[in-house]
Amino acid sequence: MSSIGSFEGFQPVSLKQEGDDQPSETDQLSMEDGDLGKDPVPSRSTSRQPSEIRSTLYPNPYHQPYISRKYFVTRPGAIETAMEDLKGRITETSGENIQGFWLLTEIDHWNNEKERILIITDKSLLICKYDFIMLSCAQLQHVPLSCIYRICLGKFAFPGLSLDKRQGEGLRIYWGSPGQPSLLSRWNPWSTQMPYATFTEHPMKYTSEKLLEICKLPGFTSKLIPAIQNAHENSQESGREKELMVLTEPILIETYTGLMSFIGNRNKLGYSLARGSIGF
Repeated sequence: MSSIGSFEGFQPVSLKQEGDDQPSETDQLSMEDGDLGKDPVPSRSTSRQPSEIRSTLYPNPYHQPYISRKYFVTRPGAIETAMEDLKGRITETSGENIQGFWLLTEIDHWNNEKERILIITDKSLLICKYDFIMLSCAQLQHVPLSCIYRICLGKFAFPGLSLDKRQGEGLRIYWGSPGQPSLLSRWNPWSTQMPYATFTEHPMKYTSEKLLEICKLPGFTSKLIPAIQNAHENSQESGREKELMVLTEPILIETYTGLMSFIGNRNKLGYSLARGSIGF
């Protein structure tokens, strides 16, 4: 019986892992069998280029792509369209000079998360509820910078008996007159009369370099504080304390059972999110 090497044009091939340059034991045996009784058959040598390894930060390798695609804000052109839309609206209404846009998550007094675009101008802080599905502004809250008197930075804190707690750090901005909100406002989950707003970083901040730039709290804070200080210096209101207090302390969220926020936050009801098809 002829050996394997006697078949002309046939070359035994072994499966090797990439990067393994040493011949395997099977290769050596096949070459020896092919040398018996005839000259070795010349083989075609193929040059293998080393694979190029690239290391990138965006998107975050720990972020599953199908999860990030559910958020409409991550879709191509969505955040750029929102910025242009709001820029045109501000130019038409107030004509104020825009200092920057940020995409953050607002946490209300009942611990509900809400996706928000924040805009700092020379005179105002604008808090925008933007519909990234329809690409339209649904609500715009206007806060004069001269009315902001305190900023708190720190970790979130809850009452000892609270059942729905959150980890992480945030930023709380106080405006208006110092003092506690009314009992009716505190216990009304839909109240819009709270004299403060609480923010944390957006969950999709690591999906692109653009979002990382506008979703980080330190960048927003470093722009907000000098803007408020300048507004206080230029304010013509008499009798107002022209000093901004910046404190580092726990941010208290007074929720106890937190059933509504538990359901809403787990299902991301405060975000423009693809919910899946409902029909058949």
